[in-house]
Amino acid sequence: MVKLLSTHFPTRTIFLGLTEAFLVGGAFILATVMRLGTTEATIMLEYDRGLLKIAVVLISCLFSMYYFDLYDSALLANGREAIARLIQVLGTICVLLGLLYYLYPPLELGRGIFVVGFGLMTALLFGWRKLFLTLNLLPQLAERTLILGNGLLADSLRSQFGSRPELGVRIVRLVTGIETDKHEQLDVTSVALEEELANAVRSLRVNRIVVAMGDRRGKLPVRTLLTLKSNGVLVQDGADVYEAITGKVPIESLRLGWLLFSPGFRVSRFLLFYKRSAAIFASAVGLVLSAPFLPLIALLIKLTSPGPVLYRQKRVGQYGELFYCYKFRTMRRDAEADSGATWAGDEDPRITPVGRFLRRSRIDEIPQLWNVFRGDMNLVGPRPERPEFVEWLEREIQHYDLRHTVRPGITGWAQIRYRYGSSVQDAEEKLRYDLFYVKNMSPGLDLLIFLETIKIILLGRGAK
Repeated sequence: MVKLLSTHFPTRTIFLGLTEAFLVGGAFILATVMRLGTTEATIMLEYDRGLLKIAVVLISCLFSMYYFDLYDSALLANGREAIARLIQVLGTICVLLGLLYYLYPPLELGRGIFVVGFGLMTALLFGWRKLFLTLNLLPQLAERTLILGNGLLADSLRSQFGSRPELGVRIVRLVTGIETDKHEQLDVTSVALEEELANAVRSLRVNRIVVAMGDRRGKLPVRTLLTLKSNGVLVQDGADVYEAITGKVPIESLRLGWLLFSPGFRVSRFLLFYKRSAAIFASAVGLVLSAPFLPLIALLIKLTSPGPVLYRQKRVGQYGELFYCYKFRTMRRDAEADSGATWAGDEDPRITPVGRFLRRSRIDEIPQLWNVFRGDMNLVGPRPERPEFVEWLEREIQHYDLRHTVRPGITGWAQIRYRYGSSVQDAEEKLRYDLFYVKNMSPGLDLLIFLETIKIILLGRGAK
């Protein structure tokens, strides 16, 4: 795994992106040489902004591939869908470049160079993608891994490794102390475990051991693990591995000592200054830019349903303090007259036709920029929840109150990684992502969340 922007990306995915960038750039450089010859191509690339023009094509290509999820783990395990998305990407590139060349003709590549380069790029991308997807599934190229422990964390890790070939991990042994039809029984409390563990590593040529034991007191074979580590075997804590590959914290096996002493959960003065300064600046700019459109939005709301234009609702902020969160009204005026506080559901009949559009486009959240400007919220952070739900969820979900140690945000890590929640189970899953953000909060992670939010808005995902 490679750590970028305070989160981890699979090494194979980074390698795929870099090689595809090389292939796109190389295709258009080769096309230039084929059309102009070596001498004229050199002059064009160095003195006629040729490299800049190719860089524009390269950025457009990578941008399109990113927004079509071609580096997502689900597509890296589904070759047919990946190829279909790649066809969509090629069409999108043509539209983007056509629009760009119309607006700024000096960036345009010669037609002959573009046609040849586009053909070469298409052939190279299709060929390399197909080869990569084939190699990615080969167990011979995966890291041989042993999971030590049982319980929810061990099961989650096993599921993640099995469903995500881009992680490059193959589970060769699961040491659980529970007899199954695929793994021999090992008693994790016995003295024989150390010898058994060493034999398994030696006979199965294990490269990595992931320790996912729940209760480790008197059970963890520390001496054997230290010996194996000194001999080149990578030994990792299961919670750390789970966090790195999923982008969330395993609250079901969370230890308070891990929360206290693990890296993260520390906010510097610089980070606090940056977040507040960025929030004030961005919210002020957003309010000014959106001001001309606010009367039209207000008119649409008033013409399509009776009631106020703005809707204010009590939400729980940092340290549990209450504040009024402002939004454009998207539901009927009497939406909760009979039911009380309830989550919005799929195709919720309380949502007005205009409200559905406002929710899908996230326009309904523009008034929250005022909350950001005032200091009730940040641009990025856990979404603020209603006090009625918070009181209930704190009783049902362990560590739920930890999400209130930072200011809530208009968008957040849980919002871009998980669907809209409407149950306790959804709230628990989103808490895993919220705690990951609290633990790893940084300008880089905020930038990644912002880019992903734009992607979600453009594709109309996640709203209800």
